[in-house]
Amino acid sequence: MKSVLTVKDLQASVEDKAILKGLNLEIKQGEVHAIMGPNGSGKSTLAYTLMGHPKYSVEDGEVWFKGQNVLDLSPDERAHLGLFLAFQYPVSIPGLTLANFLRTAVAAVQGEKVGGNGNGNGKPAMDLKAFRKRLGEKMDLLQMDQSFARRYLNEGFSGGEKKRAEILQMAMLEPEIAILDETDSGLDIDALRIVANGVNALAGPKMGVLIITHYQRLLNYIKPDFVHVMAGGQIVDSGGPELALQLESDGYDRYLHGSETE
Repeated sequence: MKSVLTVKDLQASVEDKAILKGLNLEIKQGEVHAIMGPNGSGKSTLAYTLMGHPKYSVEDGEVWFKGQNVLDLSPDERAHLGLFLAFQYPVSIPGLTLANFLRTAVAAVQGEKVGGNGNGNGKPAMDLKAFRKRLGEKMDLLQMDQSFARRYLNEGFSGGEKKRAEILQMAMLEPEIAILDETDSGLDIDALRIVANGVNALAGPKMGVLIITHYQRLLNYIKPDFVHVMAGGQIVDSGGPELALQLESDGYDRYLHGSETE
């Protein structure tokens, strides 16, 4: 049975300013959804609220996934359930290699124990040889040079390299629902194509994808099943891929009502 992320009448605020104003959305494993909208519509707020960022206060509504209202769960518990967020602006951590970061992240999300410290269900951590084999396979799938894993996390990375590191993390964690917050932000055409190819290599019946973007150009490479327009903290229109093309041509004017929220 496919897992479904169901957002019901979600209302959220930042510093007492209302951002999401009754948002409804449903995403199933195997589906690719895109949310588009102008600046200030609440797109990134939705992404962070779904993953439990403490800056965002939920005022009302529910978010159901695998029989649980995830709004009652901490961010790490949501990750354990199978949710994932690729950040628009990934942070750098000097001194921590990408490989070590990924090994720790996989152990944490899968409830394994590393170095004798248990978390989650306390399963033995994947041994180093098995981890390296899996990491190598995922990097080959994403057409990434193996030396990439030995670099410090995002330290000195270009914008495209940071986004590829996010996609590699998604590949290793194998979430059931992945949220990509403006993954195309700051990428040139070549980097955009590489990142999109990585997403396409991972998308399939076991993973649903929510792509948050301003522009049609990313959707030239990642074909969505559904496109939603967000304005004023709500989903105001939905359709197929043709809706994104219409937005590229006509813009968002007909959806705007003089209020910006993000």
